[in-house]
Amino acid sequence: MDRFPRTDHVDIMLLLEGTFPYVSGGVSSWVDQLIHSFPEYRFGAVFIGSRPEDYGEQRYELPRNLLHLEAHFLGEQEQPVIKRRPGNPEKLEAMRNWHSSFLSRSATDSEKKIVDPRFYLSSAEGVDYSQFLYSEYAWEFITEMYQSRCTDPSFLDYFWTVRNMHGPLWRLADIAEGLIPAGLYHSVSTGYAGFLGAMLGSRRQRPLLLSEHGIYTKERRIDLLQSDWIRDNREALQKDPAEISYYRTLWMRFFETLGRICYSVSGDIVSLYEGARLRQIEDGAPAERTQVIPNGIDLERFAPVESAERRTPPPVLSLVGRVVPIKDIKTFIRTIRILADRIPEIEGWLVGPFDEDVDYADECRALAESLQVSERVRFMGMRNVEEIYPRSGVVLLSSISEGLPLVVIEAFAAGVPVVATDVGACRQLVYGLDAEDRELGAAGAIVGINDPKALAEASCELLQSPERWKSASDAALRRVRRYYTTGRMVSEYRKLYEKGLQQWQA
Repeated sequence: MDRFPRTDHVDIMLLLEGTFPYVSGGVSSWVDQLIHSFPEYRFGAVFIGSRPEDYGEQRYELPRNLLHLEAHFLGEQEQPVIKRRPGNPEKLEAMRNWHSSFLSRSATDSEKKIVDPRFYLSSAEGVDYSQFLYSEYAWEFITEMYQSRCTDPSFLDYFWTVRNMHGPLWRLADIAEGLIPAGLYHSVSTGYAGFLGAMLGSRRQRPLLLSEHGIYTKERRIDLLQSDWIRDNREALQKDPAEISYYRTLWMRFFETLGRICYSVSGDIVSLYEGARLRQIEDGAPAERTQVIPNGIDLERFAPVESAERRTPPPVLSLVGRVVPIKDIKTFIRTIRILADRIPEIEGWLVGPFDEDVDYADECRALAESLQVSERVRFMGMRNVEEIYPRSGVVLLSSISEGLPLVVIEAFAAGVPVVATDVGACRQLVYGLDAEDRELGAAGAIVGINDPKALAEASCELLQSPERWKSASDAALRRVRRYYTTGRMVSEYRKLYEKGLQQWQA
């Protein structure tokens, strides 16, 4: 952190969880684009991660108007000296009630108390970290909750789950109290970053802007269902195959509660497409504060690609994204296996980092070997996408979850059709949102999740029909020019920034 820029105040403080500047692509690219789009504003950023070893070197050159950057790792929390303490019954009761509120879907009085950083940092005003870890009352709280609510027989696992779940909140409170002043806080997700935003907005009485690229709680739910670190200690006869284990459910409700708190404090709440906005409302966001601002890109960046003449589409399927389970890379590899029997020269390019989940990347390579397509499936790592699109016939997304993927818009700007799974805003992007949009034509095809045969069929139809490919390419160009430009996106965010900063600048 010593090499990071520092200043004493900023106009806009970005709150970033697991993204810029340590993770490439997706939300990180959008953050980089956003900061560059507003050179007139002084930006700051707080990066929140798990542990330093989970991230490599920073992936982005910092914009000149990013004047303050901090990185905090919640897994590095310092432990207070072990000492017997009676605890603060009144304040710990607020935490007990908040923990109980995980069963509710509406805001509670306890949540409003717990959003104040002072609750965590002063034993006089609340429950400091040492009380939470070592006080007699905290022990009674955990044992009572276990006896009354937990359906898993392991008290030890429950004890550490509660500690690991709540512990980062004290770290966030410490960050909130030590952060430099800002005119506006802008969180790019709910979760821990959103809860930090709620703390800052409440404590400092400054506006909190929330913009979600995906729905954080939905993505965490997918992660939690796939995670192998969450145990289920029930015996086989105690388990209902259709039932989610207690600890997975508890973690899901925890993140849902953090999201609900962030929604309640946020002024303007932005999503990328209408389906996501409706999901935000379902999860507790006040409908009157929500709005949709789609991603936008610089069309000039892809103009040379668009103008390149291609008589026939190249026999290449490109997946631009991280090699992680949520992108379902294994389905992409199976798609290439199916296409190899119909298009002998077919290749599949995986363009993006493969060091985020090394075990999964190794499994994908092993799958390609076992399906005898290792020579066709190329793990290309990070590449300049302007070099990839001219050599791609179709850009393919096999994801099991997306928001409004920037890679689709980029492919459209380059005139490349897209075949994608029916997740997030992919259907809206490929077929159009409303009647006027749909008149522009289909820019590719949408298929179901985890269906390599359908992905292969849709891709084959485009690759083997130059006329159909050209029609989809033209539709892609028309749609991105009308609805998904940087100018349009920046204009909408400028209104929100001006609104939030008005009081600060006055």
